Amino acid sequence: MSLFRDFFIALSNSTYLNETAKRIGPRMGADKVVAGNTIEQLIETIERLNDKNIEVTVDNLGEFVGTEAEANQAKNEILEVMQAVKDYNVDAHMSVKLSSLGAEFDLNLAYENLREILLKADEFDKMHINIDTEKYQSLQQIIEVLDKLKGEFKNVGTVIQAYLYDADDLLDKYSDLRLRLVKGAYKEEANIAYQTKEEIDENYIRLIEKRLLNARNFTSIATHDDRIINHVKQFAKDHHIDKDNFEFQMLYGFRSELAEQIAREGYHFTIYVPYGNDWFAYFMRRLAERPQNLALAYQEFVSTETLKKVGLASAVGIGSLTILSGAVKLFRK
Repeated sequence: MSLFRDFFIALSNSTYLNETAKRIGPRMGADKVVAGNTIEQLIETIERLNDKNIEVTVDNLGEFVGTEAEANQAKNEILEVMQAVKDYNVDAHMSVKLSSLGAEFDLNLAYENLREILLKADEFDKMHINIDTEKYQSLQQIIEVLDKLKGEFKNVGTVIQAYLYDADDLLDKYSDLRLRLVKGAYKEEANIAYQTKEEIDENYIRLIEKRLLNARNFTSIATHDDRIINHVKQFAKDHHIDKDNFEFQMLYGFRSELAEQIAREGYHFTIYVPYGNDWFAYFMRRLAERPQNLALAYQEFVSTETLKKVGLASAVGIGSLTILSGAVKLFRK
């Protein structure tokens, strides 16, 4: 399974493939996990989830930003989504990546863009703004920006990845902020992160328990893992932790029936809803985590309609298509 994960993580990091994917819109099964690329499609999705007592956190997709103009465009798109959330009076907040705001070439620009977003969020009933986690090499950037903003704003939080060795220290450092706890979705080296599922799961559960017992703010537990979800429910009951102190989160398009069931049980529940044209990197990481979707992705990717739009050679290149085809055959064995 590691071969599949590494392959799709590598595809997610390709600027060329991401640019090509923008030209065809969400395909390859991505429309099952990305809520379209228009405000109307996004609001329709949020309303449908809200009707099931599920809140939404919106990710305006975009990771390959290389100019100030692109960073400002990403900021404006986020502000547009926030305005729509207010105008349509839906229950949603934003998850924001610093890289989309310019952090990879100008950290101060990213800071100023995020500060503008937070100022607007203050006007919108202090809408929560979450700084999403990214590759480990961006962690220090996130910390630097978060430390500058958290004194000014009370509606900003971030993500702790349980596979990182420094997750424990970060949990302590930001105990007063709203946090989302996740296992981790990137490929990191052994000197930075735990490598096995067993180690990651063990650390994840330990961090969740520590946080629930000591948190001074709201906690989001983001997982699709039945075993961990059931463990958290029982742990909260055993330690008399109020349901209003935490929530469960899942990704849009995954385990929808379970999400609805948990919400019906009276737990707070939020769905992470990606939206926009920059869908490719996000979808490749989801394939890395869930290769069951691989056959569907390949079948749709090489469809006549897709190839007419982008051309066979520019789709992913003959070599990548060959590897993808081989991966499908291996997975089906």
